[in-house]
Amino acid sequence: MKQPHNMHDMMAQMRAASSKLMNQGPGSATEAIQQALSAAGLMPAPAATPSPASSTAQPQMRDINPPPAGAAGKPAVDEAPAQAATPAQTAQAFAQDFMSRLGKQPFEMPSFDMPNFQAPGFGSATPAAALPEGAQFIDGQFSNHAGTRSYKLYIPSSYHGQAMPLLVMLHGCTQNPDDFAAGTQMNAVAEEQQCFVVYPAQTQGANSSRCWNWFNAIDQQRDQGEPSIIAGIAQQIIEQYPINQREVFVAGLSAGGAMAVIVGTLYPELFAAVGVHSGLPFASAQDLPSALSAMKGGAMPKPGRQAPAGGVPIIVFHGDRDNTVNLRNGDEVFAQGVRSQDGSGQTSAASVDGSVPNGHRYTRTTQRQADGSPLGEYWVIHGAGHAWSGGSDAGSYTDGKGPDASREMMRFFSTVS
Repeated sequence: MKQPHNMHDMMAQMRAASSKLMNQGPGSATEAIQQALSAAGLMPAPAATPSPASSTAQPQMRDINPPPAGAAGKPAVDEAPAQAATPAQTAQAFAQDFMSRLGKQPFEMPSFDMPNFQAPGFGSATPAAALPEGAQFIDGQFSNHAGTRSYKLYIPSSYHGQAMPLLVMLHGCTQNPDDFAAGTQMNAVAEEQQCFVVYPAQTQGANSSRCWNWFNAIDQQRDQGEPSIIAGIAQQIIEQYPINQREVFVAGLSAGGAMAVIVGTLYPELFAAVGVHSGLPFASAQDLPSALSAMKGGAMPKPGRQAPAGGVPIIVFHGDRDNTVNLRNGDEVFAQGVRSQDGSGQTSAASVDGSVPNGHRYTRTTQRQADGSPLGEYWVIHGAGHAWSGGSDAGSYTDGKGPDASREMMRFFSTVS
């Protein structure tokens, strides 16, 4: 098969695969999809089809990102547990889903869940961390017309009925609240800062890899889809506890970071600021092909994708060696967030370079309004990949070489309330 040179060629091969499905069966279509994706650099080259005798073997899958350099004694973050699917199995599952949906609407490209927004291997069980005396990490659930999601709520030991801030944390693909809390260490930061933290949980029924569906059109609209559920979870906690409603924030990693941008954009009256780690801009995709394109090449500014005016302050972290979500997305997340807040153009910007002892170098850019109030911060972490900066080995997909994204986010949030 001819190797595609761009997304258009890749989609042409996908359309050719649909014809093979009708004429030759799903096996041929799977092979065509695998070749199209691997040639476009969006999936490892397809492996040989396993024999029935070997089809039950589950070799390790390697992520498209290298492990953070210098993570001595830490298991490589690009290796999945033994039960992870092989590249061929991942491609086959994707291709079969693609073709079955394409068969329902042969002349339109529908929305999909996206199995590989982050690499497999996040979902290993995370041991429950010991809680400080008096603290709680409790289960909850919220339902509305768009669906039901469970969540875990951290209540710090210092809570005795007084008003406190609330931070909503949105995990990445195949992660869960316990894993995300352990990796980001945000509960420990909440202990220090006296803050509630809630971790909504995506379901496998909503997305096969538990990604938040940031690339679906319905999930980019106010009072619709997953944004309405996430906002509803925050509102439910506000009604149950004495939350300071001027100090409600939302943050996330990767798919969760992209969804945090959406939720903060759609509900500026609810959220006072947004934190984004390795995410994408508002409405940067409408379906799978545009999502893959944005992730690989960067979601560039387009007139139809401008965030609504009246945005909220934003803090962004992105590694400059992120091979999963291109750094250009971080650039645009920050620029878009600043544009949405300021209509006068009377802003000031400043950049400083720094480094973490025995860790990463970084460039921190700040943007302020004329009166000095913050519009946003952008941290480019030099040498870092697709991982939570300053995170703990206790959770998945973290880079302990810093800077500490959790504490810097909480510090930024305290300046905007």
